[in-house]
Amino acid sequence: MKSFLLSLIIAVCCCGNSFAQHSLTMLWETDTLLKVPESVLFDAENKVLYVANIDGTNPWGKDGKGSIGKVGLDGKIIAVDWVSGLNAPKGMGMYKGKLYVADITDIIVIDIMKGVIEKTMPVTGAKGLNDISIGKDGIIWVSDSEDKKIYKIENGQATVYLEKLKGPNGVLMRGRDFYMLDAGGLYKVNNDKSLTMIANGMEGGTDGVENISGNDFLVSCWQGAIWYVNDKGEKQLLLDTKTAKKNTADIGLDAAKKIMYVPTFWKNSVVAYEVK
Repeated sequence: MKSFLLSLIIAVCCCGNSFAQHSLTMLWETDTLLKVPESVLFDAENKVLYVANIDGTNPWGKDGKGSIGKVGLDGKIIAVDWVSGLNAPKGMGMYKGKLYVADITDIIVIDIMKGVIEKTMPVTGAKGLNDISIGKDGIIWVSDSEDKKIYKIENGQATVYLEKLKGPNGVLMRGRDFYMLDAGGLYKVNNDKSLTMIANGMEGGTDGVENISGNDFLVSCWQGAIWYVNDKGEKQLLLDTKTAKKNTADIGLDAAKKIMYVPTFWKNSVVAYEVK
């Protein structure tokens, strides 16, 4: 009986400690010269960060004020308005030397080497394109937070992939696996378009999702929270800046060095954290 109880206690303790705890160490914060930064994308090849600047009080305004900025990996701003002429840019993705940006109803394609807009791809029916993820096959996945849909864009043709969602935002294509954030939950989208919930209860506007290691993810919530979610769906709150009214929008990630880049939206900066 004593042996059984001891084994039970050990099992309970092991289960309780199965989720290794993680922490953040702040590395730097940029000057507050950015213009309502909504999204950050890490470019390993060019060793730079791209920042989507909404630049305005209306996050969905077609005002022509939006831009893409460039920030060095040391936190120094290279150019606030590297590429201008956008509206309210948000999520970004890269594929074969091009930067793809979700801009309300369009996908803006930027030639990275030239730093110019190459073309604009209208998405018919879109109302509020938000996040982008591009697979190795070049297929673009983009969320429409205003119309509660996910679009699939292949060979320049956009089709509705998922609809009647609650509040879709972050999307992530990893290999052949597709993940998305919807109204506080992280889901895997199955081949039959059904959803498998990985974790929920992440309130405050789930925004960005990144794969940090194995089947572990980082999830940001716009109001000011960063969550670590492991492969069992267990979650840990890594950062809470709601009291300070410092937003944590669509995060970027250097997965190799485990450095997360957080756009602070109304605070006009990007903050870098090492995830331990």
